[in-house]
Amino acid sequence: MKMTKLSEIYVCEICGNRVIVDKIGAGTLVCCGQNMILLEEKREDIGKEKHKPVIIFEENKIIVKVGEIPHPMEEAHYIEFIELLKNNYIIARSQLKPYEKPEAVFYITDKNIRVRILCNIHGLWT
Repeated sequence: MKMTKLSEIYVCEICGNRVIVDKIGAGTLVCCGQNMILLEEKREDIGKEKHKPVIIFEENKIIVKVGEIPHPMEEAHYIEFIELLKNNYIIARSQLKPYEKPEAVFYITDKNIRVRILCNIHGLWT
């Protein structure tokens, strides 16, 4: 049996429902009659689009940009969110929409965080 972790993200391959785990139970996540799929966090860019978060720490804020070369933000291909995690809890999130800049500013001074982004086509990156 696989151990679930806080803040894991599961998706239904049929309807696209997404679930973020914020409390761990003993059951299996099911949607549309089948087990939901765990989104694995990717760490290394491959291909022409760049997904790895670029993190800039300033005195009282954290700026996160998606990719050294900005990620496309088109209707069919864009970054859905940028979030900060600490101890596997989501502490801040910025929802993005097509045509917005692929970046977010968080007014948080704690540098002991993990950043995660979700591309609507290429999945989850940290």
